[in-house]
Amino acid sequence: MNSKNEIIYFDHAATTRIDDKVLNAMLPYLKDAYGNASSLHSVGREAVKALDDARDEIASIINAKPDEIYFTSGGTESNNWAIKGSAISRQGKNKIITSSIEHPSTLNAIDSLEGVEICKINPKKDGIVNVKDFSSKVDGNTFLTCCMTANNEVGTIQPIKELCQISHDKGSLFFTDAVQYIGLNNIDVKELGVDMLSASAHKFYGPKGVGFLYVKNGVKLKALLDGGHQERQKRAGTSNVAFIVGMATALRLSRNTLIEENNKILSLRNTFIDMVLNQIPCAKLNGDRENRISSNANITFDGVNGDRLLYSLDLNGICASMGSACSAGDISPSYVLTNMGLSEKEAFSTLRFSFGKENTLSQVEKCVKVLKSEIEKL
Repeated sequence: MNSKNEIIYFDHAATTRIDDKVLNAMLPYLKDAYGNASSLHSVGREAVKALDDARDEIASIINAKPDEIYFTSGGTESNNWAIKGSAISRQGKNKIITSSIEHPSTLNAIDSLEGVEICKINPKKDGIVNVKDFSSKVDGNTFLTCCMTANNEVGTIQPIKELCQISHDKGSLFFTDAVQYIGLNNIDVKELGVDMLSASAHKFYGPKGVGFLYVKNGVKLKALLDGGHQERQKRAGTSNVAFIVGMATALRLSRNTLIEENNKILSLRNTFIDMVLNQIPCAKLNGDRENRISSNANITFDGVNGDRLLYSLDLNGICASMGSACSAGDISPSYVLTNMGLSEKEAFSTLRFSFGKENTLSQVEKCVKVLKSEIEKL
């Protein structure tokens, strides 16, 4: 087994290492400024100010208003809240529409709804939702439409602005899971027109266990958690001040270095794809090559057992994945890939490589070399 300092990490879609500047910004609120933001004394007021500053900063970055930002424990809670809270407030409408390649937290939340008509739209073979199919399903009985900004397995970017307009024309709210997109790309909620948007800090070099939900002013969304008056009586529970500060810091850092870091990651990703497709005959890329986030390469290695290949890479100090980290341990093939038209055999032969700002060209070259060698063995 390789030692820790030899690890090559190509699984940034699952999580990222917390940035040192983010950790340093968090430390004061874990040690000295440790007050409960619901307390009225000076230590509590210091925590409140940190929350207010973080809310202001996040709102500014995505072009929202501060009172449209609600802090949560991460993407899963945000997705559940957007869906279940909308269902509780749906006022007689009975239909929800989503893509069939959403994150499990979205699809499972939708499936848990009772007495609701559910419509799931398959993407085209390129991993992008068909706008005409989507439009044909939205009607006056639709209370919510959902489509992720970028897919977590194949990285394809969806036509959110267009889908949102279609939904609004039919009187439906529109929610997007932006967990994989935000941090790699600029987001302007006003330009997109979305009613709700979710994000999770650990996808952009922030801490795990914290995220936010943007809820456009005027949208009626019922609270899921009962308790105290936190988050304007919408999300009960003691505010996670240090992690919220870390999330705001991470998002600011991502925005400030967006073009530079994105270009670097894109160059590495493209080099990796070119090398793999040119040097490994059984390899094929899944999803539209251009209309995808810069970090993602989802590749099928025909005839190769994906589990065994993943294990072989790990023995060589290379971390990748077979898809969503939230589906790890599931013995069924990726529903994202099969809904895109791949066979179960192809899905089981597919790995996801996702790149980050700390990766290097030499790491890419080593990974391709190991892939070639291990695939020949397998």
